[in-house]
Amino acid sequence: MRPLRYSINVTLDGCCHHEAGLAPDDESMSYWTAEIERADALLYGRVTYEMMESAWRRPATGAWPDWMGERDVPFAEAIDRAKKYVVSSTLGGVDWNAELVRGDLGQAVQRLKQEPGAGLSVGGVTLPLALADLGLIDEYLFLVQPVLAGHGPTLLAGLRERVQLELVDRHEFRSGVVALRFRPTQVTA
Repeated sequence: MRPLRYSINVTLDGCCHHEAGLAPDDESMSYWTAEIERADALLYGRVTYEMMESAWRRPATGAWPDWMGERDVPFAEAIDRAKKYVVSSTLGGVDWNAELVRGDLGQAVQRLKQEPGAGLSVGGVTLPLALADLGLIDEYLFLVQPVLAGHGPTLLAGLRERVQLELVDRHEFRSGVVALRFRPTQVTA
């Protein structure tokens, strides 16, 4: 069974809005590129899928936009070519190497996890909360930003039950960011 990994940037006060932390540096972009490449597929809700597509889909011209620096291109290429699953009841269709996931969320994600492979990566805010409530997340990766945001959506706000985690890896970046990898002490699904 391939594991489902949830990864996200989070500030010290728990904010997980994508603009609340530090601007990514070379080291963090390289780290995120490796995380994308480590997954067999990405699992997103509609909002995260549309946000990622608008930023990281290769333009029809084939050339990356001018705002992308050298450090951004490997991440853009990794996410652009990755297989994607999109959980949505409102989208009529998806492309960008993606397919829609419909129906019972727990059953659909269990089917994806049962396929052979190295793992699935989930991002965003709303979908990971639902998956955590179902006990389907096998690993949590938080890039903790040395910032106090003071506002914005917070990590897993509304989680129905506490999830006990054990730290399995830690990596400190020169910028002060700390990558913390956890696994639930008891996987229920």
